[in-house]
Amino acid sequence: MDRVILKGMRFYGYHGVLPRERELGGHFVVDIELYLDLQKAGREDDISLTVDYSRVFGIVKEKMTCRSYNLLEAAAEEISSVILKDFSVLEVVVRIKKINTGLEGSYEYMGVEIRRQSSLIQS
Repeated sequence: MDRVILKGMRFYGYHGVLPRERELGGHFVVDIELYLDLQKAGREDDISLTVDYSRVFGIVKEKMTCRSYNLLEAAAEEISSVILKDFSVLEVVVRIKKINTGLEGSYEYMGVEIRRQSSLIQS
């Protein structure tokens, strides 16, 4: 399966369970993988036959910066459901990394990854 990849999108948002996280905010990195057949788009050089990743970026930016979630799982679910509704993709992977969790210790990030399929596949 072919895929369109948006990797390393960085946002500042106010997500978390702790009041401190929701007040101070933090840095988040989002990766999106969209699975679809890209052969026709490649042959015809036509954006209408693929996914306009600038529109996907706008969706992710809006969800990560204009709304607060307690859980990264909730943000990932909302992003995936909007993408599946708005675009002709068979499957979407949403990965959200929280860079500064406030936990003591050494780590690169904490995060979630979800994979959701279009209802066309599930039928």
